[in-house]
Amino acid sequence: MKLPRRTFLQLSVAAAALSVSSSRVWAEAYPARPVRVIVPFAPGGQVDVVARLIAQRLSEQLGQQFYVENASGGGSTIGTGRATQAAPDGYTILVTDGIAFTANPSLYRKVPYDATRDFDPVAAPATTMQVLAVNPSIAARSIQELVALIKANPGKYSYASAGVGTGAHLTGELFRISLGLDLVHVPYNSGGQAIAAAVGGHTPISFGSPAATIPQVNDGKLRALAVGGKKRVRELPDIPTMSEVGFADVECDTSILALVPAGVPRDIIALLHDEIAHAAELPDVEARLVGLGFEPFTATSEEVAALIKRELPKWAGVIRAAGIKPN
Repeated sequence: MKLPRRTFLQLSVAAAALSVSSSRVWAEAYPARPVRVIVPFAPGGQVDVVARLIAQRLSEQLGQQFYVENASGGGSTIGTGRATQAAPDGYTILVTDGIAFTANPSLYRKVPYDATRDFDPVAAPATTMQVLAVNPSIAARSIQELVALIKANPGKYSYASAGVGTGAHLTGELFRISLGLDLVHVPYNSGGQAIAAAVGGHTPISFGSPAATIPQVNDGKLRALAVGGKKRVRELPDIPTMSEVGFADVECDTSILALVPAGVPRDIIALLHDEIAHAAELPDVEARLVGLGFEPFTATSEEVAALIKRELPKWAGVIRAAGIKPN
């Protein structure tokens, strides 16, 4: 039986209202049980520390436990793939490194996720960048002088990173390719080893996290020349950004991303965004983030989505141009 148009419209409006009402009730009841926070890296790393810091505050703010589950391996692809298998109900959150998330689809032949299809962005609670530093034996006292030195001595200088495909490596290759430098990459097994190699003069140039680099700079064991982010690092106020010295193409922030499996109700995503943003701006949390070399970052879910879409082709280009292959 065909319904009159008016009756059909009335039923459609009622169904839509019921759907919105059900979604709102679901969000108001959320979270009704503990929430799993998957970190696709080993315990103790920067992403893990930030995730645990935010999870603790979410537990306090929302009255349910937000617990961290580490699922490392495959350059973060194992844990990220695990998150795609979770139900889209808000009870699984992925907290990951933005460069790894957007570079891995180009770095590996096959990854168990689609960066734009399988997840809905929630927030980016913190952002950081790589610090370019040199051993004091290097004569350069500015980034411009270092570039001139490398160009005058092709193939002589090398830089250390935390490993093939890491943020430090990709930033180093972005630096090398953008400026046309003949610079050798030396990968280590961790950021600590890379910084130690630079301090020892074995690999005199390094790209490293602020947390690993700043103590060595303060002790005079390394000389910081530039930072790769949009803003200066608070604890290195005299060190310019790449953009400030005319190397805007080398600008590179590393955001910590909070994502959920695609299909989570928008009300829950909005709630999580607001609570994560609030947590990141708490004075004690902000102080801890700054101490780790991060800045609180209260981007909207739409801004995080735009960041992901922007970074995917950027890192694909760097990986292709540099011919990077994972170990």
